[in-house]
Amino acid sequence: MSKEAVNLGKVAVLMGGSSAERDISLMSGGGVLKALQSRGVDAHAFDPAQRDLSELKREGFSCCFIALHGRFGEDGTVQGALELLGIPYTGSGVLASAIAIDKVMTKRIWLAEGLPTPPWRKVASAEAARAAFSALGGPMIIKPAREGSSIGLTKVLTADECDAAYARAAQVDEQVLCEQFISGEEVTVPVLGSGAQARALPVIRIVAPDGNYDYQNKYFTDDTKYLVPCGLPTGEEEQIQQIVLRAYQVLGCRGWARADVMIDARTRKPWLLEINTSPGMTGHSLVPMSAKAAGISYEDLCVRLLESAALEHGGVHA
Repeated sequence: MSKEAVNLGKVAVLMGGSSAERDISLMSGGGVLKALQSRGVDAHAFDPAQRDLSELKREGFSCCFIALHGRFGEDGTVQGALELLGIPYTGSGVLASAIAIDKVMTKRIWLAEGLPTPPWRKVASAEAARAAFSALGGPMIIKPAREGSSIGLTKVLTADECDAAYARAAQVDEQVLCEQFISGEEVTVPVLGSGAQARALPVIRIVAPDGNYDYQNKYFTDDTKYLVPCGLPTGEEEQIQQIVLRAYQVLGCRGWARADVMIDARTRKPWLLEINTSPGMTGHSLVPMSAKAAGISYEDLCVRLLESAALEHGGVHA
């Protein structure tokens, strides 16, 4: 049991919540909780959907490991509440969390900073989705602007498919994003740290059945292959890591995150899709997989992230 673990105090692992990703969050949080406890941390499960966050203060929690995914957990809301309570937490702060969960705002900032992201349109109707298909061409991705885990996402091949795809996305979020589909290899890159000290971990190449990396293939099957080392041509991995690191930094992310990237099969150009500021920590999750390839065990990763818990304005966890 390390001295660092002993000094972390009473820790709440925030898991569950009320987003569409609740089930995945419970899986992530369960893994984190077990890992922290195995290292002697006084860690406890805390579900914000079942308990008021004010109980964190009353019960003497010194910091929080945020294992929540999606809205009301990854979008700056919980982060803001913890700022007001004065309880340090893992991951990005209020602003970076709020921006990163909104794929439209994220794309606007990346484009302003000269980073590559596929052409897109924000739409508010099925008719607008059809118009976006005419402008962007097919195939096209239609997805909620503020959701993760591929929930509500559809790949459309024809304009006629836009109506049902828009309806599916709009059920999850009133803001819907249409994005040009990039045909090629899908990779993901975790980042650990903050500011100039942030570092990209090894790239993972994702090979899903029929190229369909959906909710089921992400979490509940063993058919998807994850390649690390990624086996990309010389220099390509480093280029992607540099782009992802820049994408992380310009949004003001801290602690950790994971960015998804498509590599155009024809041009080999990497395109940033989105960034997750509270990535999964399940048995199928990719940050632990990449960390392991870099020599960091799941347990060490959890403790390291917890040690980085902070408030945005000077309240670093001692």
